Amino acid sequence: MQDALPALVLNSEALAPTPMNDTPPAPAFPVSPASDEHLMLAFSKGSADSFHELFLRYKQPLYGFFRRRTADPSHAEELTQEAFLVLLRAASRYEPRALFRTYLYAIAFKILRAHRRKAAFRATFFGQPKSLPDPAKQDATESGLWVRRAVEKLDPIDREILLLREFEQLSYAEIADLLELPINTVRSRLFRARTALRNLLEPSAEPAPSPGAPQTIPQKGIGL
Repeated sequence: MQDALPALVLNSEALAPTPMNDTPPAPAFPVSPASDEHLMLAFSKGSADSFHELFLRYKQPLYGFFRRRTADPSHAEELTQEAFLVLLRAASRYEPRALFRTYLYAIAFKILRAHRRKAAFRATFFGQPKSLPDPAKQDATESGLWVRRAVEKLDPIDREILLLREFEQLSYAEIADLLELPINTVRSRLFRARTALRNLLEPSAEPAPSPGAPQTIPQKGIGL
C-alpha cells in the first residue's frame, strides 16, 4: 500500500512506500506531549505534522486489523485508507474522552460493519461471492492455515474478543467499550475463546484450568 494519504489530503511531504503487514502493534502506550491523544488534539487545531505522526503509528496496526477480518488484501488497504479519511473528517469534533486507539478502532469497526453489509448485499442480490479467495491463506504454512481455520470456528463475538486482545492488544476495558459489553463478560468470553481454541488445536489436551489460572494460546497460535 502506498503511504500517500497524508500527502494527498494535507499536502504534506509524501512518505516512502512501505509494504504493510499484520504484525500486532506494540503494547506500550506513551503518556507524554507526544501521546496519541496529544497529537490528535494538536491535529484538531490544525497541525498537519501531528496527523502525519498518527498515520505513521497506526497505518500498520489498522491494516492488520482489517487484514485479519477480510479475505482480500486490497480490501484491507482500502478500508485502512477509509479509516484515516474518517479520522480526518471527524478531527474538529474529537474529544479525548477515551484512549485515542479506542476511538480509532471504533471507527474501524463501523467501517468494517459497513463493508460486510455491502458484501452481503452484493452476494444476495447480484450473486457475487461475499469474499474473494485469500492469497495469504493459500500461501500460508500448514500450521498457520490450521490456526486460521480453528479461529474461524469460534463464536463470532468470542473470536472478535480474542483478536482484539491477542493481536490488537487492547485492554479488557477497551474491548468492553468497543463491543459494548460488561468487562466481566469480556473476561469470561476471552477465557472461553482461548479454551475453545486450545481444544481445536490440541483435541487430546488435558482439561482446561479454571478461569482464574493464567491463559496462553498454544505456540502455534502466534502465526495467525
